[in-house]
Amino acid sequence: MTPDLLYLSYAALLNALLFIPYVVGLGLTSAQQGISPLRTFRDPTPPELAAWVKRTNRAHMNSVETLAPIAILLLVAHVTGISNEMTAMWALVFLCARIAHALVYWMAIPIARTLAFFAGLIATGGVFWETVFAVPTP
Repeated sequence: MTPDLLYLSYAALLNALLFIPYVVGLGLTSAQQGISPLRTFRDPTPPELAAWVKRTNRAHMNSVETLAPIAILLLVAHVTGISNEMTAMWALVFLCARIAHALVYWMAIPIARTLAFFAGLIATGGVFWETVFAVPTP
């Protein structure tokens, strides 16, 4: 497996696991309000949630939204044989940015959250650049 696909796999795993803090927070909030946590998961209208629980949900949704574009670009780069050190570097930047974004979102650090988001966006742009403007090898 190429390094860029390895980093993409880690980003997908992170994305898959980011829902866990939200579910835990939802269960804790329900229990504190005297509502059965099992009832909460069936009811489409959850109880009023703590700010940190809402932030974990938004961090997960943001991760879902940002993973698809870079995943597509990295897969295109791999299939077309364009994967190189730069696509691997951008994939690593994306992974680190997404980890940082989730953590600072949970901790409610707004400027750091924005910087982490833009680092991931720049990494996606970097993979786009490498993929679309790749110099063909003879």
